Amino acid sequence: MTYETDTTLMLVAVGEALVGILGNAFIALVTFMGWMKNRKIASIDLILSSVAMSRICLQCIILLDCIILVQYPDTYNRGKEMRTVDFFWTLTNHLSVWFATCLSIFYFFKIANFFHPLFLWIKWRIDKLILRTLLVCVILSLCFSLPVTENLNDDFRCCVKTKERINSTLRCKVNKAGHASVKVNLNLVMLFPFSVSLVSFLLLILSLWRHTRQMQLSVTGYKDPSTTAHVKAMKTVISFLALFVVYCLAFLIATSSYFMPESELAVIWGELIALIYPSSHSFILILGSSKLKQASVRVLGRVKTMLKGRKY
Repeated sequence: MTYETDTTLMLVAVGEALVGILGNAFIALVTFMGWMKNRKIASIDLILSSVAMSRICLQCIILLDCIILVQYPDTYNRGKEMRTVDFFWTLTNHLSVWFATCLSIFYFFKIANFFHPLFLWIKWRIDKLILRTLLVCVILSLCFSLPVTENLNDDFRCCVKTKERINSTLRCKVNKAGHASVKVNLNLVMLFPFSVSLVSFLLLILSLWRHTRQMQLSVTGYKDPSTTAHVKAMKTVISFLALFVVYCLAFLIATSSYFMPESELAVIWGELIALIYPSSHSFILILGSSKLKQASVRVLGRVKTMLKGRKY
């Protein structure tokens, strides 16, 4: 890659990461301030802050990986450095997906209307179960990430000394296929929480369909609060599912480069696309929450007032 291409791609990556970190930091800050003010934290705020913090870490890791790949490409020929970065990427990746799945499940049990005994039992206790569920997600994420560090100090380079007439040369081949296979297999586990979110979305549709059959819309087109809550929850879940599919495709593009020589450009493009998922979904969460939306409007209003004051 040329210097101009490297610089352009790095600027795009930094811009994407900063926008996403800003959005997720805003979510974490608003929920933290609410916690300090009320001396307690609501279940939804606990989940949102967990999602936000995990995605801030994920974006930092992806950006770090991109910088190393562009500025110090030979670093990843040594196994220890690459496995260390991949461990934190896999860990934050799993945390982000599992926490987002908890958000989908929370919306489902809080908003959907079913009369099955197990559903009602969980619905009445969902607030008490959230903290335990998040802790289980952390433990599972650690368990799925640790295998990436296996043979941590092993080198990816396989060097053979060859003699050519007088001089002897050391020829090295880099083989990352085995490590890439482990990484792909571990991240395929994320299909399970993705499936859970998908099932939650489909059940929300079923719940909304049953609800609209029972509650007919008026002539003015007014929707009752339950219908509005269903629609908002489904928008949040479907946006997560769609963005996660894009993220998975980008991850496969980046990981497939391990099987091909001279494919740094494919890795960087994969990481640029991957950054879209944690960056854009944070703003969808802000727009989908009345509390976060009102806080963002207040912040934008103050920024606008400050800018006007500086002009005069």
